[in-house]
Amino acid sequence: MRILVVEDEAKMADLLKRGLEREGYAVDVSTTGTDALWAVTEHHYDTIVLDANIPAPDGFEVCRRLREQEKWAPVLMLTARDAVEDRVQGLDAGADDYLTKPFAFAELFARVRALTRRPPATMSTVLQVDDLVLDPAARTVTRAGEPVVLSAKAFAVLEHLMRNAGDVCTRTAILEHVWDEAYDGLSNIVDVYVRQIRDAIDRPFSRDSIETLRGVGYRLQPGTGR
Repeated sequence: MRILVVEDEAKMADLLKRGLEREGYAVDVSTTGTDALWAVTEHHYDTIVLDANIPAPDGFEVCRRLREQEKWAPVLMLTARDAVEDRVQGLDAGADDYLTKPFAFAELFARVRALTRRPPATMSTVLQVDDLVLDPAARTVTRAGEPVVLSAKAFAVLEHLMRNAGDVCTRTAILEHVWDEAYDGLSNIVDVYVRQIRDAIDRPFSRDSIETLRGVGYRLQPGTGR
C-alpha cells in the first residue's frame, strides 16, 4: 500500500516516513500543499497523512480541493491545534480522521490501519483469487485455508498482483506501488520478492499461479495449477 505524507517539518516528515515504511507501506513525502495536490494527480494513494499547518494552500484547503476533484483516498489530518472548531473544520473539509500533535506513533499507525479498512467501493476489502485469500486490514494470507507467512514487502507485492489478477503488472508499476519513487528501477528486487511469494503460496500447494512475462513483469493467473 502507498501512503502520501504531507508535512513541512523535516524531522517529523522523516519520522513519519521511516515509521510507516517499517509498517510495510511505500511512502512519498510532500512538503507543501501545492506539491501534495500535484502528487495526488500523478499517483494513486491508499491513505494520505496530511498536516493542517503547511505552506499554502494549507491542509484544510488541500483536503477540500481533493474532494472537489473526486479524489477519495482516506485522509488523516494532523495538527497542533486542538480546538473543537479546528477539528470540525478539518472534518468538514473532507478529512476521515483527525489526530492532534503530539501523538503516539502507535496510535497513528492504528488509525492508518483503520482507514485502510475503508477502501473505495471499487476495491474489495478482502481479496480472493481461487483459494488464495488476502485480507489487507488484518494483513493475513491463506491458501486452501492454510495460513501463509510473508514479509511486509512480499505482502504488498502480492496484494498488488491480486488487485490486478489476470492483468500484466510491470516491474515498474510494482516498484512504484510498493517502493518509493527514489528506488533504483534497474534493481532485481521485484524478482527477489516474487520468488519469495512463489515459495510461500505456490510450491507448497502444487500451484503455478504467478506467470513471468520476460522483460515485462508478472501476472497472477486465476485457475492455474499443476
